[in-house]
Amino acid sequence: MAVKNETANCIIGEGSVFEGRFYVNGSILVEGKFAGDIKTDDQLTVGPTGKVMTDIEAKKVTIAGTLIGNIIASEQVSLLQSGKVLGNITTPKLNVEEGVITRGRVTITAGKTDSLENIIKDSFGDDAEKLFSAMSKPAKQVKQKIDNSPQSQKK
Repeated sequence: MAVKNETANCIIGEGSVFEGRFYVNGSILVEGKFAGDIKTDDQLTVGPTGKVMTDIEAKKVTIAGTLIGNIIASEQVSLLQSGKVLGNITTPKLNVEEGVITRGRVTITAGKTDSLENIIKDSFGDDAEKLFSAMSKPAKQVKQKIDNSPQSQKK
């Protein structure tokens, strides 16, 4: 997936530094450094030379550079081979190329508006609440709770 800049309404070019609030009606390409608040109703791309420290809200987000911050995308997030993200990602669709480096929580919503916990509870059944509370414990204890749950006893 190549980074496109011919359709960007706003560009923070390589070698440029911008700090502050940046709210744009249209697409943004960041090839320089940015720190502050950034929000768009369209596409936000952090190019290969881009270094961004902010939380991002956009329709679509593409990361080919470095981001420290969280991403909330209403349509999709694409992490390109050279991308590095330290932060949480929430999106209905996530594309990840080989070579990406990331750390944080990823929530893929599949376009659902209900809370993730409610969707999982509805799908899993009655004892989901006990299992959610067990998720904060070491994996061995969680497996024990699952093995001892009424659902697994029915098998």
